[in-house]
Amino acid sequence: MSTITLKIDVDTYRGTLDGVPRLAAALERAGAKATFLFSLGPDHTGRAIKRVFRRGFLGKVRRTSVVSHYGIRTLLYGVLLPGPHIGRRCAAVMQDVARRGFEVGIHTYDHIKWQDGVARADEAWTRRQLDLAREEFVRVFAREPVTHGAAGWQMNPHVPGLQAALGLRYVSDTRGTNPFVPLVDGQEIAVPQLPTTLPTLDELIGREDLGGQEPVDHLLSLTEDGHDHVFTLHAELEGGAYLEGFERLLREWQARGHRLIDLATYAASLDIARLPRCPIESGTVAGRAGTLAVQGGPL
Repeated sequence: MSTITLKIDVDTYRGTLDGVPRLAAALERAGAKATFLFSLGPDHTGRAIKRVFRRGFLGKVRRTSVVSHYGIRTLLYGVLLPGPHIGRRCAAVMQDVARRGFEVGIHTYDHIKWQDGVARADEAWTRRQLDLAREEFVRVFAREPVTHGAAGWQMNPHVPGLQAALGLRYVSDTRGTNPFVPLVDGQEIAVPQLPTTLPTLDELIGREDLGGQEPVDHLLSLTEDGHDHVFTLHAELEGGAYLEGFERLLREWQARGHRLIDLATYAASLDIARLPRCPIESGTVAGRAGTLAVQGGPL
């Protein structure tokens, strides 16, 4: 029986306040596990406007109706409106998710700052951002984090070592095909990566190369290969307009015999000594603008 690990990236204040409770309720109805990864600092979503100059970004905006999913107010945070501090204003929502038995972890402190800055950042900048996220996580949950999923799948060579120093046990920062131990300058970092293996729903919406196939049906076809998978969803999307499609995915996956688990369950099933050792490289993913951190070939 194959497994599908559900990883929920929570990017914004609105996604935390509205999308997270909806997703938690949907998962409970299905009896499914999932890991919620929270953005814990200020919501500066409006500052993403600078991405308009990136190749493919405007195409994604047109395909996925960004304004309707995120809302005008969210798109003004950090530009014309002050960005609400998610950890301080949504702590009760986050704590409720943990009380209901869902795994919680770190997505980032400032989502836009990390996504747009980490690839070119030095170690001090990277350490500071991870420390801020860790401190806020501890304040909200009164315990240390054990997992992390990088905002926008953006990384730099300093991240894996800093994650190990923070005591993280397993992470999901990359896109790839299977779990691996990351190599940085030839050195193993003993915090296994559990990469996202499936496209996200927003990467599939409106894709002409799918020949009219519905995104949910496409995902179902991809998961009939008998392999374990990691699927990333977003509180702002699957917790909003895509909720019905996500619930259909849950029902279909369960009907086909897939176990729906969280990162902790998946990590516990792995023998780290037998995982491939792979570098983290820069690459592209169909349907997503820019470059991402991707799993390199085993060495």
